[in-house]
Amino acid sequence: MTFDTNVGGTVNVFEAVRKTSSVKVLVNITSDKCYENREWVWGYRENDPMGGHDPYSASKGCAELVFSAYLKSFFSQTSGPRLGAASARAGNVIGGGDWGTDRLVPDCIRALSSGKPIGIRSPHAVRPWQHVLEPLGGYLQLGAALWQDPQKYSGAWNFGPDDGSHLTVAEMADRLIKYWGDGSWNDLSEPNAPHEAKLLKLCCDKAHASLNWHSTLTIDECLQMTAEWYKIFYVGSSDESTYKFCTQQIAEYVNRARR
Repeated sequence: MTFDTNVGGTVNVFEAVRKTSSVKVLVNITSDKCYENREWVWGYRENDPMGGHDPYSASKGCAELVFSAYLKSFFSQTSGPRLGAASARAGNVIGGGDWGTDRLVPDCIRALSSGKPIGIRSPHAVRPWQHVLEPLGGYLQLGAALWQDPQKYSGAWNFGPDDGSHLTVAEMADRLIKYWGDGSWNDLSEPNAPHEAKLLKLCCDKAHASLNWHSTLTIDECLQMTAEWYKIFYVGSSDESTYKFCTQQIAEYVNRARR
């Protein structure tokens, strides 16, 4: 299902775009897991090799190869690109409203809200954490740039946080507990568990230089916003109060990003 969705699903979307002449901009979003992870201390650049030790990472690497093939074969022409097409790769996103399974923040929130310790499988793994609004702002900015100049902005792009937001899973859990107000976590790591990358960073120099895109929030601001959203959800009297708080966070972020 992972390969069917991430590879086959990507092909289906690109085929629909290829056969629909009215489409002028395509922003394809994969993951920072698409890179062949060599546990480097520096960030991966957009032209580094694709790969993956696990099925999820491999499927995202394959999706990037599909994008490259469609970009060169169908979305670009000798007289200029038929449409602006870009592939965006972001770090680990956090934020309110995420209920995914086997994801750090949702797992933490489910445990904290029920008064149970958080179970952590890879406490020492380092990831580029960022609030979901950060890369979303980058995607929208990239889409607008593709509309204006498809030839210049087509291709691959990284959208990740600065070095201050590269934390271990354990550090993330500790800070989330702090902003939640109480809680604890247990180390559930196993020596014989399936391979999982321990270190992963992105180099976002291209987005900084060409789009003037930069992270707006510190990692503590990201975690505080996230904890506050879930608190509103659990104590809120209605879906309306949660929706109102969500739109309020978006508006506050947009105002900060414009400064």
